[in-house]
Amino acid sequence: MVERLALALFFTFKFPPCYFFIDTANLDQIQEAKDLGVLDGVTTNPSLMAKEGITGEQNILNHYKAICQIVDGAVSAEVISTDFKGMVEEGKRLADLHENIVVKVPMIKEGIKAISWFTENGIETNCTLVFSAGQAILAAKAGATYLSPFIGRIDDSSWDGMELIREIAEIYSIQDYDTLILAASIRSSLHIVQAAKSGADVITAPLAPIMGLLKHPLTDIGLAQFLADHKKANG
Repeated sequence: MVERLALALFFTFKFPPCYFFIDTANLDQIQEAKDLGVLDGVTTNPSLMAKEGITGEQNILNHYKAICQIVDGAVSAEVISTDFKGMVEEGKRLADLHENIVVKVPMIKEGIKAISWFTENGIETNCTLVFSAGQAILAAKAGATYLSPFIGRIDDSSWDGMELIREIAEIYSIQDYDTLILAASIRSSLHIVQAAKSGADVITAPLAPIMGLLKHPLTDIGLAQFLADHKKANG
């Protein structure tokens, strides 16, 4: 009786949705993900901007505006400064670009101080380059809107990125922190599924892993058979 009640409570509890962000500065890829109907936001960084040939402060700011015109959701824009004053000034400029901008701040001492300032002044933040549960606690205490553990890079160092997601999710649940776990450095479609299963609130990935979720050989075989049967039945 107790087990049946526990199962009933488990399946009637509404878990929050897992949001999909695309990790790119490519406008065509952002539009393609949006057209799929599952896009909730965008994450970018200086490396992704450079990859698209976007250089110079004003060009970068204009590109953020262009992204915000496509996506009706959070757009993470990263600060370059590493000192508190520089981060705050840069973050204010970014936040003024559009209401969807989330200021992306690195997990360093000055970054935590900046996140606290942004939180107190109503500016949403994404704490990036997170690799430990201790860092995750500091970011949540500072009021970060999003926390970005880098799954792929953790795996590259012979540790388990998904175990970190699970550990942070457990801590945040126990402590009732509002910060959303944004699984970053996603390398594959399997990473997306594992991150969702491990408790990530948000997943950000390049377009290829997102589109890869569509694919399964049995789907292709089944569709080919349906079409062949339809053709046969209709002459």
